[in-house]
Parts: sequence; C-alpha cells; structure tokens
Amino acid sequence: MPRYEAHRLQRFTPKHSAFNIKDRPFLDLYHTILEVIDMRSFSNLWFWISVAVVWSSASHWVLGVPYDMVLRARRYGEQAQVDLEDMVRINVNRILYITQVSGLWILGFGCFFMTMLFTLAIFYAFEFAQAVLLLGFPLSLVGVLSVSTAQQIQDETARGDLLFKRLSRHRLYTQIIGMVSIFITSIWGMYQNLYVGPFGG
Repeated sequence: MPRYEAHRLQRFTPKHSAFNIKDRPFLDLYHTILEVIDMRSFSNLWFWISVAVVWSSASHWVLGVPYDMVLRARRYGEQAQVDLEDMVRINVNRILYITQVSGLWILGFGCFFMTMLFTLAIFYAFEFAQAVLLLGFPLSLVGVLSVSTAQQIQDETARGDLLFKRLSRHRLYTQIIGMVSIFITSIWGMYQNLYVGPFGG
C-alpha cells in the first residue's frame, strides 16, 4: 500500500472520531461533573443540608429581626427594647412598602413559578422540580405570613409586650410550617430513594 494511502487510513481511524468523548474535553468535563455531583435531589446530601439551613434561618429571623434580640429585649428591656422596636419598625415599613409597590408583580411571578414547578413535579415527575416545590411552597406561605404580621403590627402600633407576642406567634407559626414541610419532604424523599434505589423498579 502506498505511503499516502496508509496515512489517509490512519487519519480516519476510530480513535480520531468526532464521536469519541475523550477527544471532546467539554463532554468529558460534563460527564465527570455528573459523576461527582449527584443531580438527583432527594439522594443528595447538599439538598438536606439546604433544607436544614433554610428552615433554621427562617425560624431565627422573625420579620428580618434575629430572635435572640427579641429574647434580650424581653429579658432586659430599656435600651434593648428600644433597639428592637426601632428595628421592627424599619423592617415592617420596608416589607409593607415592597408589598404596596411591587406586590402584584411578586404575586404574579410567584404564582407562575409555583405553577411551573407543580406541572413539572406532578405531571412530568421531575425530581428536581419536586424538591424545589417542597422547599419553595412552604416558604411562600411564610412570606404571606410575614406580610400579614407586619400589617398587624403597624395597625396596632405594637410595642412592648404586644410586640413580643406578635413576634413570638409569628415564629411559632413559621416553625409549625417548617416542621410539616420537613416531615412531608422527608417522607417523599424516602419514597423516591426506595422507588429508584435497589428496591425500586
């Protein structure tokens, strides 16, 4: 065989094929990332860490005020209570201002986003959408509760013991929503892991 023909055959051997992943760095990197990072949500440790962090933060920050500040104001009063009332007043005015200016837009985009997640999660059984829906929908309820509590505090001009009562009740309701959400998410996550795991089909 002439040297020119042998060189042509060598150029088009399968190891130089465009469909070989090793010769395509981007596909090789994408394949490596999918192997290292588990894209399934309920079997991913980072998802459960996110759930714990989100709900612990939502329980600690009451209308944007750290709850330890509420406890300190209730215990010591005086300047600690003045600081708490000022911080609550600032955050309440901010929440209600955003609600009045952009409330309809936020409600519209929120409903659109939740509808999209619900469709992907229920009708297409997309696991990532299920995870985001189980985390996002309860947080939207907490958001509505925050607006309601802020409006109530402003209408009552709550101070002192009444303010402590409103903030404590808001935190209690947030914790209840969080416990129900974590319970449902855990049950559904265990079902998904068993369904797609070694015991599933």
